[in-house]
Amino acid sequence: MTTATYQYLYLYSGLVPGTGTLSGKQNNTYTVTEMDLPDDGQTPIGSTIAWSVNGSDQTPGVLIGVTSEGEPLIQQSSVVFVLSNSSVLTSATVSESAYAYCFAPGTFIGTPSGETTVETLHIGDLVTTADGRAVPVKWIGHQTVAKLFAGERACPVRVAKGALGEGLPHTDLVLTADHALILDGLAINAGALVNGTTITLEPLSAVPDRVTYYHVETEDHDVILANGAAAETFIDYADRRGFDNHAEYIALYGEDRIITEMPLPRISTARLVAPALRKRLAGEAAA
Repeated sequence: MTTATYQYLYLYSGLVPGTGTLSGKQNNTYTVTEMDLPDDGQTPIGSTIAWSVNGSDQTPGVLIGVTSEGEPLIQQSSVVFVLSNSSVLTSATVSESAYAYCFAPGTFIGTPSGETTVETLHIGDLVTTADGRAVPVKWIGHQTVAKLFAGERACPVRVAKGALGEGLPHTDLVLTADHALILDGLAINAGALVNGTTITLEPLSAVPDRVTYYHVETEDHDVILANGAAAETFIDYADRRGFDNHAEYIALYGEDRIITEMPLPRISTARLVAPALRKRLAGEAAA
């Protein structure tokens, strides 16, 4: 069975999903073990969780949520608590499912002065849009995902070099399945393009136990270049509260803002991808 170890326990008071307060920090060695079957390395919300304190087994609890940093929210009888490796938490934002709509670290983002990796971008840096404009970064959201509790939602899509045609992307592009690439005037979620050969879903076994994804927010919902390929910037239907640094956004801008989605049709499932486009992509990949 898959296990994870944490150093701190916090009592949680608040809504699920929602934001609550953390108190009563305890410092021990907390080990959680998935009890769901099959033993597949992932633990869905609602699963029974075995856990121990300093090696002493406790009454099993139920996984009822995941924090924005990918840490488990467990209910044991009437007690609800978060396990974490951070010693300075005072609040947590909890969802009932882990999600990420972002670029993997190491993704090259086009800028007027050349490419830079997404994790090294800062607020105010200029990025290049697909139509050649230079627009400033308004915010870089980052989200840490724990594989044990995110399961297959932690698995990104790998778009192989040249899979989109015309040599693009210029290097393998790794991004989450719900992040859209722009093709033929359509915003197509990467997961809808998976063909099992040059556009693949990374297996769960290849995903690190914890991985951080990054999203680029600009003033408008826009199209930037990721490893040379046209990809969307952040759109606020992916709740900012799910990012580790949501508090930074609120400190900077006072409140979450609504971003109008660009006027492109969105394709979110493979069955909606036109056969001609799918065949063309397969042909380009084989060329």
